[in-house]
Amino acid sequence: MRIAVFVSVVLSLLATVPARADLRITRDHGGYVEEYKAKYQRIRARGERVIIDGICNSACTMVFGIVPMNKICVTPRASLGFHLAYYDKAFTFGMKINSSEGTSDLMSYYPPTVKSWISRNGGLTNDMKKIKNGTDLWQIVDPCPEEFF
Repeated sequence: MRIAVFVSVVLSLLATVPARADLRITRDHGGYVEEYKAKYQRIRARGERVIIDGICNSACTMVFGIVPMNKICVTPRASLGFHLAYYDKAFTFGMKINSSEGTSDLMSYYPPTVKSWISRNGGLTNDMKKIKNGTDLWQIVDPCPEEFF
């Protein structure tokens, strides 16, 4: 009887503890900056890790300014993409209109290593500038341990 009560208590305690999970990014082409800010702030608050295991473009890259760098790693499949911020094309009749305010906001989140890479590669433009697995990427973020591949 005591064992059943003990098991019941342990199970109820476990049910109240939030599960921690890693975020594995495999194919994220970006989106609205405000949504990414909120998403990454929740991940940071929960102390979760982020494993970049594929494409992380545009607003996805804000992870580097919100989640602690020691909680982020990249696999050999990782790829980052950076470009100027622009207004939602649904509101600009399908035209890409750059947002200097949005770009400034985006850049304010990036750590010095990201800003340095962007600067060395000609700054942000309308075209996507990509970093693939290798030394340029590892100057920004550490490779994941092999068990994450």
